[in-house]
Amino acid sequence: MKNRIKVYRALHDLTQEALADKLAVTRQTILAIEKGKCDPSLELAFRISDFFGVPVEKIFIRGGHGDDSPQFED
Repeated sequence: MKNRIKVYRALHDLTQEALADKLAVTRQTILAIEKGKCDPSLELAFRISDFFGVPVEKIFIRGGHGDDSPQFED
């Protein structure tokens, strides 16, 4: 799953360490999620979106659609 955590961290002038501290996870967890090496739990994904004050869909992008735009079903 792709994500925009690094972008939102930059907008809020946060290091991986600072974000990890605020979310009560390790810096390695943030690094692994940012690099796409692991997906966050649903709980952590919502904590991240709540922290940045944006919908989870703005931060996490499902893969396989060819672009980063949200996909809607009819």
